[in-house]
Amino acid sequence: MKYKHIVFDIDGTLIDTEYAVINSLIKTITEITGRTPQYESLKFALGITGRNALELLKIPDIEDALKRWDRNMKLLQHTIQPFQGIKECLQSLLSRGYILGIVTSKTYQEYYSDFEPLGLADYFSTIVCADDTDEHKPQAAPLVAYLAKAHVSPENALYIGDSIYDIQCANNAGVDSGLVLWSNNVSNPIRADYYFKTPNDISLSLIHISEPTRQAE
Repeated sequence: MKYKHIVFDIDGTLIDTEYAVINSLIKTITEITGRTPQYESLKFALGITGRNALELLKIPDIEDALKRWDRNMKLLQHTIQPFQGIKECLQSLLSRGYILGIVTSKTYQEYYSDFEPLGLADYFSTIVCADDTDEHKPQAAPLVAYLAKAHVSPENALYIGDSIYDIQCANNAGVDSGLVLWSNNVSNPIRADYYFKTPNDISLSLIHISEPTRQAE
């Protein structure tokens, strides 16, 4: 048996939040600075914590900006949906004995407001959010925290995400990585252990890798 735990990123992997994240950030920056940034110039913010994104943008009052961004994000909540085929993928993995987890750059507040209402949270046994570690993706800390929390060794976990930050985090933690291609906008290919064009590819690929035992840890 190769993998017991299949661990997922959230934004850009399980749910489509790009429109909401970028447009709410544009509105936030415009409110604070009076300048309206271009959409493409803010794509770097996808996959890292909101705090880190605001620090890179050199926003002076981070706490105020986070509150504004959260408020503006809620105005676009209706645009956030799971990617097509995600629910069926998760059901298939669970039915075959895999344990599912999440490692995300969202805070728990963002997790509860943005993700839980979409009806996917019950598929996952272990959750690691930005609040759980001092260091964040692409550092190893979030996945290391997951491994400790879930009592699983690195070789028995696969981390699936959509960005270079996810793959670097997996590499730094000694965990195999899978890159989803349904939301990937990186011009240069990211080197990952596996590539998935659709959510169904995850389930199909794991059949060929190995089937897990069904014994509880």
